[in-house]
Amino acid sequence: MSVDVASPPDLVAPRAGFVHDTAAVFVREFALVLRDPFSLIFSLLQPLVFLGLFAPLLAGSLSADQLGGESPLTWFLPGVVVMIALFGTGSTGANLLFELMTGSYERVLATPISRASILVGRALKELAPLVVQAVIITLAAVPFGVTFSPVGVLVGLAILGVFGVGLGALSYALALASKNREWLFWGVQQTLIFPLLILSGMMLPLESGPAWMQTAATVNPLTYVVDAERAAFTGALGDPSILYGAIAAALTCAVGLVVGIRSVLRSAG
Repeated sequence: MSVDVASPPDLVAPRAGFVHDTAAVFVREFALVLRDPFSLIFSLLQPLVFLGLFAPLLAGSLSADQLGGESPLTWFLPGVVVMIALFGTGSTGANLLFELMTGSYERVLATPISRASILVGRALKELAPLVVQAVIITLAAVPFGVTFSPVGVLVGLAILGVFGVGLGALSYALALASKNREWLFWGVQQTLIFPLLILSGMMLPLESGPAWMQTAATVNPLTYVVDAERAAFTGALGDPSILYGAIAAALTCAVGLVVGIRSVLRSAG
Protein backbone atom coordinates (compact mmCIF):
# COMPACT_ATOMS: atom_id res chain seq x y z
CA MET A 1 0.00 0.00 0.00
CA SER A 2 1.40 3.37 -1.00
CA VAL A 3 0.55 6.37 1.13
CA ASP A 4 1.65 9.86 0.12
CA VAL A 5 2.53 11.20 3.55
CA ALA A 6 5.91 12.73 4.25
CA SER A 7 5.83 12.95 8.04
CA PRO A 8 6.76 9.97 10.24
CA PRO A 9 4.00 7.99 11.93
CA ASP A 10 2.83 9.31 15.27
CA LEU A 11 0.05 8.93 17.77
CA VAL A 12 -2.01 11.90 16.62
CA ALA A 13 -1.80 12.97 12.99
CA PRO A 14 -2.88 16.39 11.66
CA ARG A 15 -6.53 16.50 10.67
CA ALA A 16 -5.93 16.32 6.90
CA GLY A 17 -3.30 13.62 7.32
CA PHE A 18 -5.52 11.49 9.53
CA VAL A 19 -8.43 11.67 7.09
CA HIS A 20 -6.12 10.86 4.17
CA ASP A 21 -4.52 7.95 6.00
CA THR A 22 -7.87 6.57 7.15
CA ALA A 23 -9.22 6.73 3.60
CA ALA A 24 -6.13 4.92 2.31
CA VAL A 25 -6.52 2.13 4.86
CA PHE A 26 -10.27 1.88 4.21
CA VAL A 27 -9.80 1.63 0.41
CA ARG A 28 -7.12 -1.02 0.82
CA GLU A 29 -9.23 -3.11 3.17
CA PHE A 30 -12.54 -2.66 1.35
CA ALA A 31 -10.97 -3.71 -1.95
CA LEU A 32 -10.61 -7.18 -0.41
CA VAL A 33 -14.35 -7.23 0.32
CA LEU A 34 -15.21 -6.27 -3.27
CA ARG A 35 -13.06 -9.11 -4.56
CA ASP A 36 -15.16 -11.57 -2.55
CA PRO A 37 -18.78 -10.31 -2.69
CA PHE A 38 -20.05 -13.79 -1.82
CA SER A 39 -19.01 -13.29 1.80
CA LEU A 40 -21.16 -10.15 1.97
CA ILE A 41 -24.15 -11.96 0.48
CA PHE A 42 -23.65 -14.97 2.74
CA SER A 43 -23.48 -12.73 5.82
CA LEU A 44 -27.10 -11.72 5.16
CA LEU A 45 -28.37 -15.24 5.74
CA GLN A 46 -27.96 -15.31 9.52
CA PRO A 47 -29.90 -12.08 10.26
CA LEU A 48 -32.62 -13.11 7.79
CA VAL A 49 -32.94 -16.44 9.60
CA PHE A 50 -33.25 -14.60 12.92
CA LEU A 51 -35.92 -12.33 11.48
CA GLY A 52 -37.87 -15.17 9.92
CA LEU A 53 -37.69 -17.78 12.69
CA PHE A 54 -36.88 -16.00 15.94
CA ALA A 55 -38.91 -12.81 15.74
CA PRO A 56 -42.34 -14.54 15.56
CA LEU A 57 -41.61 -16.13 18.94
CA LEU A 58 -41.42 -12.66 20.50
CA ALA A 59 -45.14 -11.96 20.19
CA GLY A 60 -45.83 -13.66 23.53
CA SER A 61 -42.77 -12.16 25.23
CA LEU A 62 -43.41 -8.50 24.47
CA SER A 63 -46.01 -6.41 26.25
CA ALA A 64 -48.45 -4.13 24.45
CA ASP A 65 -46.47 -1.12 25.71
CA GLN A 66 -43.25 -2.47 24.24
CA LEU A 67 -44.87 -3.17 20.88
CA GLY A 68 -46.87 0.06 20.79
CA GLY A 69 -49.29 -1.49 18.34
CA GLU A 70 -46.45 -2.39 15.97
CA SER A 71 -45.23 -5.70 14.60
CA PRO A 72 -42.78 -7.62 16.83
CA LEU A 73 -40.33 -7.24 13.96
CA THR A 74 -40.29 -3.48 14.51
CA TRP A 75 -38.89 -4.12 18.01
CA PHE A 76 -36.59 -6.91 16.87
CA LEU A 77 -35.11 -5.42 13.68
CA PRO A 78 -32.86 -2.77 15.33
CA GLY A 79 -31.40 -5.49 17.56
CA VAL A 80 -30.52 -7.56 14.49
CA VAL A 81 -28.75 -4.57 12.94
CA VAL A 82 -26.75 -4.11 16.14
CA MET A 83 -25.95 -7.82 16.13
CA ILE A 84 -24.49 -7.56 12.62
CA ALA A 85 -22.28 -4.67 13.73
CA LEU A 86 -21.29 -6.48 16.92
CA PHE A 87 -20.08 -9.60 15.15
CA GLY A 88 -18.56 -7.68 12.25
CA THR A 89 -16.48 -5.13 14.15
CA GLY A 90 -15.81 -7.55 17.00
CA SER A 91 -14.03 -9.80 14.48
CA THR A 92 -11.82 -7.05 13.05
CA GLY A 93 -8.80 -8.61 14.72
CA ALA A 94 -9.30 -11.92 12.91
CA ASN A 95 -7.93 -10.48 9.65
CA LEU A 96 -5.00 -9.02 11.58
CA LEU A 97 -4.10 -12.47 12.92
CA PHE A 98 -3.69 -13.68 9.34
CA GLU A 99 -1.59 -10.64 8.44
CA LEU A 100 0.64 -11.25 11.45
CA MET A 101 1.30 -14.77 10.20
CA THR A 102 2.04 -13.69 6.61
CA GLY A 103 4.12 -10.64 7.54
CA SER A 104 1.90 -8.11 5.70
CA TYR A 105 1.14 -6.28 8.96
CA GLU A 106 4.81 -5.38 9.34
CA ARG A 107 4.75 -3.88 5.85
CA VAL A 108 1.80 -1.68 6.85
CA LEU A 109 3.69 -0.49 9.92
CA ALA A 110 6.65 0.39 7.69
CA THR A 111 4.56 3.00 5.87
CA PRO A 112 4.43 6.61 7.16
CA ILE A 113 0.82 6.33 8.25
CA SER A 114 -1.03 7.41 11.39
CA ARG A 115 -1.49 4.53 13.81
CA ALA A 116 -4.98 5.74 14.68
CA SER A 117 -5.96 5.62 11.01
CA ILE A 118 -5.04 1.93 10.85
CA LEU A 119 -7.63 1.18 13.53
CA VAL A 120 -10.34 3.52 12.27
CA GLY A 121 -9.91 2.55 8.62
CA ARG A 122 -10.22 -1.15 9.37
CA ALA A 123 -13.25 -0.65 11.61
CA LEU A 124 -14.96 1.47 8.93
CA LYS A 125 -14.33 -1.33 6.47
CA GLU A 126 -16.36 -3.63 8.69
CA LEU A 127 -19.12 -1.02 9.05
CA ALA A 128 -19.49 -0.27 5.33
CA PRO A 129 -21.18 -3.61 4.51
CA LEU A 130 -23.40 -3.02 7.55
CA VAL A 131 -25.10 -0.13 5.76
CA VAL A 132 -25.93 -2.36 2.79
CA GLN A 133 -27.08 -5.19 5.03
CA ALA A 134 -29.21 -2.89 7.20
CA VAL A 135 -30.98 -1.42 4.18
CA ILE A 136 -31.67 -4.84 2.64
CA ILE A 137 -32.90 -6.38 5.88
CA THR A 138 -35.06 -3.38 6.75
CA LEU A 139 -36.70 -3.31 3.32
CA ALA A 140 -37.22 -7.08 3.44
CA ALA A 141 -39.10 -6.69 6.74
CA VAL A 142 -41.47 -3.96 5.49
CA PRO A 143 -44.00 -6.39 3.92
CA PHE A 144 -44.31 -8.05 7.34
CA GLY A 145 -45.53 -4.91 9.09
CA VAL A 146 -42.27 -3.20 10.03
CA THR A 147 -42.39 0.59 10.11
CA PHE A 148 -39.32 2.79 10.40
CA SER A 149 -38.11 6.35 10.04
CA PRO A 150 -35.52 6.89 7.26
CA VAL A 151 -33.98 9.80 9.19
CA GLY A 152 -34.02 7.74 12.38
CA VAL A 153 -32.25 4.87 10.62
CA LEU A 154 -29.46 7.26 9.58
CA VAL A 155 -29.14 8.53 13.16
CA GLY A 156 -29.05 4.96 14.45
CA LEU A 157 -26.38 3.93 11.96
CA ALA A 158 -24.27 6.96 12.94
CA ILE A 159 -24.39 5.93 16.60
CA LEU A 160 -23.64 2.36 15.65
CA GLY A 161 -20.70 3.53 13.53
CA VAL A 162 -19.07 5.32 16.47
CA PHE A 163 -19.60 2.28 18.69
CA GLY A 164 -18.25 -0.03 15.99
CA VAL A 165 -15.01 1.93 15.61
CA GLY A 166 -14.34 1.52 19.33
CA LEU A 167 -15.20 -2.16 19.35
CA GLY A 168 -13.11 -2.75 16.24
CA ALA A 169 -10.12 -1.06 17.89
CA LEU A 170 -10.50 -3.29 20.95
CA SER A 171 -10.67 -6.36 18.70
CA TYR A 172 -7.51 -5.15 16.98
CA ALA A 173 -5.74 -4.79 20.33
CA LEU A 174 -6.86 -8.30 21.32
CA ALA A 175 -5.43 -9.71 18.10
CA LEU A 176 -2.07 -8.06 18.79
CA ALA A 177 -2.08 -9.50 22.31
CA SER A 178 -2.94 -12.94 20.88
CA LYS A 179 -0.18 -13.02 18.27
CA ASN A 180 0.55 -16.61 17.19
CA ARG A 181 -2.26 -17.80 19.50
CA GLU A 182 -5.40 -17.67 17.40
CA TRP A 183 -7.24 -19.83 19.92
CA LEU A 184 -6.74 -17.13 22.55
CA PHE A 185 -8.30 -14.44 20.35
CA TRP A 186 -11.41 -16.47 19.58
CA GLY A 187 -11.72 -17.74 23.14
CA VAL A 188 -11.71 -14.25 24.64
CA GLN A 189 -13.81 -12.78 21.82
CA GLN A 190 -16.57 -15.37 22.09
CA THR A 191 -16.50 -15.28 25.89
CA LEU A 192 -17.16 -11.53 25.86
CA ILE A 193 -19.41 -11.12 22.82
CA PHE A 194 -22.24 -13.43 23.82
CA PRO A 195 -22.74 -12.12 27.37
CA LEU A 196 -22.76 -8.58 25.97
CA LEU A 197 -25.34 -9.64 23.39
CA ILE A 198 -27.66 -11.41 25.84
CA LEU A 199 -27.36 -8.77 28.58
CA SER A 200 -28.22 -5.94 26.19
CA GLY A 201 -31.81 -7.03 25.56
CA MET A 202 -30.91 -7.31 21.90
CA MET A 203 -32.74 -10.57 21.27
CA LEU A 204 -35.16 -10.80 24.21
CA PRO A 205 -36.58 -8.20 26.64
CA LEU A 206 -34.86 -8.25 30.03
CA GLU A 207 -37.76 -6.82 32.02
CA SER A 208 -38.99 -10.31 32.89
CA GLY A 209 -35.50 -11.60 33.68
CA PRO A 210 -33.94 -12.02 37.14
CA ALA A 211 -32.80 -8.94 39.02
CA TRP A 212 -29.10 -9.73 38.59
CA MET A 213 -29.46 -9.73 34.81
CA GLN A 214 -31.23 -6.39 34.85
CA THR A 215 -28.49 -4.98 37.08
CA ALA A 216 -25.77 -6.33 34.80
CA ALA A 217 -27.53 -4.77 31.81
CA THR A 218 -27.21 -1.30 33.34
CA VAL A 219 -23.40 -1.47 33.14
CA ASN A 220 -23.39 -2.95 29.64
CA PRO A 221 -22.75 -0.15 27.09
CA LEU A 222 -24.41 -2.23 24.40
CA THR A 223 -27.72 -1.96 26.30
CA TYR A 224 -27.83 1.79 25.72
CA VAL A 225 -26.84 1.41 22.08
CA VAL A 226 -29.64 -1.11 21.47
CA ASP A 227 -32.20 1.12 23.21
CA ALA A 228 -31.02 4.06 21.11
CA GLU A 229 -31.37 2.06 17.90
CA ARG A 230 -34.95 1.07 18.74
CA ALA A 231 -35.91 4.66 19.48
CA ALA A 232 -34.15 5.97 16.37
CA PHE A 233 -35.62 3.40 13.97
CA THR A 234 -39.15 4.34 15.07
CA GLY A 235 -38.41 8.05 14.64
CA ALA A 236 -38.52 8.96 18.34
CA LEU A 237 -35.51 11.25 17.96
CA GLY A 238 -36.36 13.16 21.14
CA ASP A 239 -36.19 10.03 23.28
CA PRO A 240 -33.46 10.31 25.99
CA SER A 241 -32.29 6.81 25.15
CA ILE A 242 -30.75 8.18 21.93
CA LEU A 243 -28.58 10.57 23.95
CA TYR A 244 -27.58 7.79 26.36
CA GLY A 245 -26.76 5.52 23.43
CA ALA A 246 -24.64 8.20 21.79
CA ILE A 247 -22.71 8.74 25.03
CA ALA A 248 -22.15 4.98 25.46
CA ALA A 249 -20.96 4.74 21.86
CA ALA A 250 -18.61 7.72 22.25
CA LEU A 251 -17.10 6.34 25.47
CA THR A 252 -16.60 2.92 23.87
CA CYS A 253 -14.95 4.58 20.88
CA ALA A 254 -12.63 6.65 23.08
CA VAL A 255 -11.57 3.67 25.22
CA GLY A 256 -11.13 1.47 22.15
CA LEU A 257 -8.92 3.98 20.33
CA VAL A 258 -6.74 4.62 23.39
CA VAL A 259 -6.21 0.90 24.02
CA GLY A 260 -5.86 0.11 20.32
CA ILE A 261 -3.37 2.86 19.50
CA ARG A 262 -1.20 1.94 22.48
CA SER A 263 -1.21 -1.68 21.33
CA VAL A 264 -0.20 -0.68 17.79
CA LEU A 265 2.60 1.55 19.09
CA ARG A 266 3.94 -1.25 21.31
CA SER A 267 3.85 -3.69 18.38
CA ALA A 268 5.77 -1.22 16.22
CA GLY A 269 8.41 -0.62 18.89
